[in-house]
Amino acid sequence: MKMIKSTLSLLAAVIIFASCNQFQKSPSGMPYKITKGNSKELLKHGQFVKLNIEYKLKSKDTVLNTSYGHIPMYFYLDSARLGKYTFTEVITKCAPGDKMEFSLSIDSLKKMGMIEFNEVFKTGDFINGKLEVIAAFAKEDLVKADYEKEVEKEKGTEIAAVKKYAESKNMKTVSTKSGALVEITNPGVGQKADSGYQVSVMYRGYFADKDGKEFDANMGKAAPDNKPIDVVIGQHGVIPGWEEGLTFFAKGGKGRIVVPSFLGYGPQGRPPVIAPFANLCFDVEIVDVKLAPPPPPPAPGAGMPGGPGQ
Repeated sequence: MKMIKSTLSLLAAVIIFASCNQFQKSPSGMPYKITKGNSKELLKHGQFVKLNIEYKLKSKDTVLNTSYGHIPMYFYLDSARLGKYTFTEVITKCAPGDKMEFSLSIDSLKKMGMIEFNEVFKTGDFINGKLEVIAAFAKEDLVKADYEKEVEKEKGTEIAAVKKYAESKNMKTVSTKSGALVEITNPGVGQKADSGYQVSVMYRGYFADKDGKEFDANMGKAAPDNKPIDVVIGQHGVIPGWEEGLTFFAKGGKGRIVVPSFLGYGPQGRPPVIAPFANLCFDVEIVDVKLAPPPPPPAPGAGMPGGPGQ
């Protein structure tokens, strides 16, 4: 009899444990599972939530986006607008320290008008997500201070990563004022690229990682027209790492610019080609450096009441 009672107790415990680890469904049908941490103080309206989150494409097991190891996500929790078919729909069931897994059907997202089918998002596939609630803040100034700390931490991580990459390639580099690295194989002759000058550049861009995959170029076999791109220094028409790096060269100059993500495309990346937080490397050749042409005159009426500038 004692053995029967013991077996039944164990079976009951297994059933309870299994039920706690099963996926539930949100009101809109999103499967999710919450693993509780130590805190019992559930998130509530008016708080600012800090969390890490990751999205993976199930079919290829590839990461689409992640904040783990980078800058966490922050958002204001408005209980009246929790979203639909997204993790925010059930976020108020979580407390700091809790973890959540969830799954998003590509077909459902398409039906809701959230995405379009393409070479990445195909019918029948799923996006698997996970998140961890790190903290909740009552005031916006606390969020700002915390975010600034995370940004500085991320910058330090990226600068260390590009330095390690340059060392692995035996590159002899100098640093720009913000932290991009420049390898000068030929400085060029004459006027260096400076504010107000137009620089004509041939380039090849690739990822500053172990794979080194090329993502863009206007020189080499992958570039059909081999025409230089014109960049006016100081107009912020290109990523900051380029603007700073190009100033080390004059006409005829050649070298490399290694760009940490925060001086490139940052947390947003440039989908679908450049992932968030991607560090980049560019081989550059300077075709010409000359004074930038004057800007075109404003259109008639621009800036006047009722004109195009209003």
